[in-house]
Amino acid sequence: MEDAAGRPGQRIDRWLWCARFSKSRSVAAALIQSGRLRVNGERISKASRNVRPGDVLTFPLGTHIRVIEIVLLGLRRGPASEAAALYRDLEPPPEPGAARTTAELATGRSPGMGRPTKKERRQTDALKKNE
Repeated sequence: MEDAAGRPGQRIDRWLWCARFSKSRSVAAALIQSGRLRVNGERISKASRNVRPGDVLTFPLGTHIRVIEIVLLGLRRGPASEAAALYRDLEPPPEPGAARTTAELATGRSPGMGRPTKKERRQTDALKKNE
């Protein structure tokens, strides 16, 4: 799709779907309509907005704020390696150890590591008694 000046563009909801930032175009449209997505610093609320290579998108995804630059327009929703070629991540890399949650700091375990061992359970109980 081209704009009035003849530059190539693509609907933002379709691009987010092709780049695998959303599971479906309707989920992408809901994100856009919520007003939490910005294109080049401008808040948008319509899924029909065209984006072009060079545009910078800022939007929340899970617990992170993503800042990405569009490199290519998506022709299809392909594999993850193909989707990763559509954008360039502008976020600084996370600092080592900075992403630890409060639960992880208190128990020394990452979430999702399964049930604690008996020794770890005793340590957790001892921490709770000291509070």
